[in-house]
Amino acid sequence: MSTRTDDLDHTVELRAEIDRTGYYPEVVADGVASAIAGERVVSFFLHHEPTFDHDEVRRHLSVLVLTDSRLILAHTDEHAPDDVVPDPYTSTSTEAVRLDSINSVVLTRMVANPSSGPSRAVEAVLTIGWGAVSRVDLEPASCSDPECEADHGYTGLLTGDDFSLRVSAAADGSDAVIRLLAFAEALSVRTQRR
Repeated sequence: MSTRTDDLDHTVELRAEIDRTGYYPEVVADGVASAIAGERVVSFFLHHEPTFDHDEVRRHLSVLVLTDSRLILAHTDEHAPDDVVPDPYTSTSTEAVRLDSINSVVLTRMVANPSSGPSRAVEAVLTIGWGAVSRVDLEPASCSDPECEADHGYTGLLTGDDFSLRVSAAADGSDAVIRLLAFAEALSVRTQRR
């Protein structure tokens, strides 16, 4: 999983990594390639995870691709047969976000035993915001008077929450954490306002 921000095109490495997952590689690669639309791949990150659907385990693959001008987010899920599609099937959704639209790249690192100095992160959460999705957390407002019974309405927090991905060494391996950190750094470099 490439994370370099040099002048190379990492399209071949991206395809090899998609093939390595073994998760419907032709379907995933087709959806990702369509969204990339021939642009140079600067960096990428793949995250393969199971999801639970009643009594069955289903798989989900997220592919994050950084190009010179966009962030591509591709998600492929597998589904059980249903009333509409009588055979097992996949669904792939892609979103292309212009880099100049991204207004926040939040990276949270969890480091074990911090008193012993810098060490490898054991978990990382990458949250990217571009204003498409916001979350409102409301709670009753109050004042500092403990005897007050007046209705002060509500107070809240509006948080941009377009995309979030959590990777841990325990679940995904320490290399996955390192690759996510490197991808986040490449994205941060590309979204700097000059």
